[in-house]
Amino acid sequence: MFIQKAWRTAAFGLYGFTQFTKSGFVEHAKKFREEDMKIRLDGKNCLVTGANSGLGFATAEGLASRGATVYMLCRNKERGETALSEIRSKTGNMNVHLEICDLSSINEVKSFATKFSSMEKPLHVLVNNAGLLEHKRATTTEGLELNFAVNVAAPYTLTELVMPLLEKASPDARVITVSSGGMYTEPLNNNLQYSESDFDGTKQYARNKRVQVALTEWWAEKYSSNGVSFYSMHPGWADTPGVAKSLPGLSEKLSGNMRSNDEGADTVVWLALQPKDKLIPGSFYFDRAEAKKHLKFAGTASSHDQIGSIVNSIRALCSLPPNP
Repeated sequence: MFIQKAWRTAAFGLYGFTQFTKSGFVEHAKKFREEDMKIRLDGKNCLVTGANSGLGFATAEGLASRGATVYMLCRNKERGETALSEIRSKTGNMNVHLEICDLSSINEVKSFATKFSSMEKPLHVLVNNAGLLEHKRATTTEGLELNFAVNVAAPYTLTELVMPLLEKASPDARVITVSSGGMYTEPLNNNLQYSESDFDGTKQYARNKRVQVALTEWWAEKYSSNGVSFYSMHPGWADTPGVAKSLPGLSEKLSGNMRSNDEGADTVVWLALQPKDKLIPGSFYFDRAEAKKHLKFAGTASSHDQIGSIVNSIRALCSLPPNP
């Protein structure tokens, strides 16, 4: 077990330093097709979580610049209003709106979903972008470990509750979840709340991101006949405010070779634009291409068999009714 963990860490580090950096993006971009990003989204509704900064801001701006009606879901009203004004100004698109919700509260997520659903508008693109890496174990007022609440419980609850709106946009609806290359270092683990005494925020974040990738597979299978497609992706190592705050060592080590927010968000926007027949439901994407979900000899692949029971656990923790 120790040897396997050491191998995962070493393999991830080598893979990351050669692929996830700015230089990796520049190399991969040589294969990008310019016409892929010229597709318009006029008349389509998009919801982006964590949209006031970093990858979420870049995603919201990218969608708005292509004519989409964008709903920016943010926790902080003041920062959200600043970001909203900037995106409207930069894109000239006035169909960009601010929604306020603290994703660490599942009750707030439920209230937002009810309010948003009352508009009865089809939802063509949902981007589950908001994320958190808190190093010290903290528990929300609802009894959830904070990283898990924001990274897993909130996007799961939101996605499930707005499903009727996504189905209204069928057959073109899609859900894009922003994961992380960090998930390569952890298998799926049913200890969702990280109850061990030696809490490690970085490890919990990686576990959360592994859940997101497995959830995407599960959703793709469950809703395959509903006209809603699911994709996960990772942005590489981007110079976002979240990374600077949570992983200052990585930020310092890669100074000058981290991706810009636009480069990190590039594949999210690309996934939102492409005709669905070009994409593979349930897949994990990186730099506009399908990417592997497991490193060689890492022993993480078989862990995805647990996703059904993990979904049941998430639903129970979020006080959602059992799966039909």
